[in-house]
Amino acid sequence: MIKTNREDYKKELEEVIYMFSTGEDLTIEHSQEEKGCFYVDSVTINGNAFSFENYHEPTDNLDKKRFEKRFSKLALYLALTKHYNVKLPWGALTGIRPVKMARDLGENFENEFTSIFDVSSKKTALVKEILENQKGLFDEKGEYSGLFVGIPFCPSKCAYCSFASEIVSKSKFVNEYTDALVREILSLKGTLKKIRSVYVGGGTPVCLPDENLLKITSAISEVVDLNGLEFTVEAGRPDVITRENLTLLKKAGVTRICVNPQTFSDKTLKLIGRNHTANEVIEKFNLAKSFNFIVNADIIAGLSGETLEDFKNTVDTAISLGADNITVHTLCLKKGAKLKAETERLKVEDIDKMIDYSYLSLKKAGYKPYYLYRQKYAAGNLENTGYSKTGKECIYNIDVMEECSSNPACGANAVSKRVFLSENRIERCGSPKDIKTYIEKIDKIIEDKAQFFK
Repeated sequence: MIKTNREDYKKELEEVIYMFSTGEDLTIEHSQEEKGCFYVDSVTINGNAFSFENYHEPTDNLDKKRFEKRFSKLALYLALTKHYNVKLPWGALTGIRPVKMARDLGENFENEFTSIFDVSSKKTALVKEILENQKGLFDEKGEYSGLFVGIPFCPSKCAYCSFASEIVSKSKFVNEYTDALVREILSLKGTLKKIRSVYVGGGTPVCLPDENLLKITSAISEVVDLNGLEFTVEAGRPDVITRENLTLLKKAGVTRICVNPQTFSDKTLKLIGRNHTANEVIEKFNLAKSFNFIVNADIIAGLSGETLEDFKNTVDTAISLGADNITVHTLCLKKGAKLKAETERLKVEDIDKMIDYSYLSLKKAGYKPYYLYRQKYAAGNLENTGYSKTGKECIYNIDVMEECSSNPACGANAVSKRVFLSENRIERCGSPKDIKTYIEKIDKIIEDKAQFFK
């Protein structure tokens, strides 16, 4: 039994409980509010009380709430570490942007990470390394923007995926969606300022018919001067990458693409719902490199049934292919994913060794970690890290993950952001997740976005 005086943060406290992944039935009850200090939270487990106090003076109500929530979770974390006699790699941190938090804390972040939030020295050092590698790339003044365009279609549905996408061969909305998306993109003409990156994501954008893909890239070129700009398209699945659509992307000014194997095990690929083999990944990867694209490869640690040796083979193969970027994801349970429906908790043997192996191997091969984010319900409470060869970093990834730049976004389930760095504030404007609803409401979406960026 857990008791806390912050019942309003029950959801956040449940996230802390989940990180320990014990399966023990722990329930949260409200207790009488503590008195006597500016911030104080307490939890009681099996009659043993723990508390944490922080006398930080908030600058405003938003700041006050942020710190109250942060230290409510910390109080519970400290209680659970004592109750279970175990510590977690990221300590009490549950947020997805530890690098951003470190930057906000300033030069003393290492001490606060380790002494207050109980972050391990290894993860604290990783954050410090990423901060160093972002120098010269991070938008210090928040004066730039990155355009996102979402394509919610895929050739099949992966077991771990929670994106609101449809299987392209079964969808009735491919042409209607393309037309609505083109209208939304063109509506931004004349309103976008200082765009330094464009990112077309999904889904799997290249699963669209070439004529649809051409309409979308042509609309982008009408509203953005692509000369010298970073322009990324998630090609993603090798089973839909062709010489024809790569030629189309090259002519459209695309500079970067993603060819995402996730694993180089044929057995695992079949198990997770991907309709291609490891050899097809290698074949299409080499084809993409022949077009002189900067190529990223996504891989996942902890996929169902995979051993440490399986993951080592995936890392080694991605390196041998000469990927410019390699993003290492930790498997996590996502709401709406098939995996989440079938699995209550992730218990992956050697997950920490997998992540450690990727870090050491990629560093040895000349890659640098340059951005990082975390997700709820990740195996081992671990992280996702993007590695890059020098000069091949994806600016869009940095801007989005560190929330230092505004982000106009088009498409179903796309969320536009306006970032006000000087005020430590972000405003958001989201579009409907459902494809049919997005198409039906496109006029209203365009109108709302015009007001949002006015």
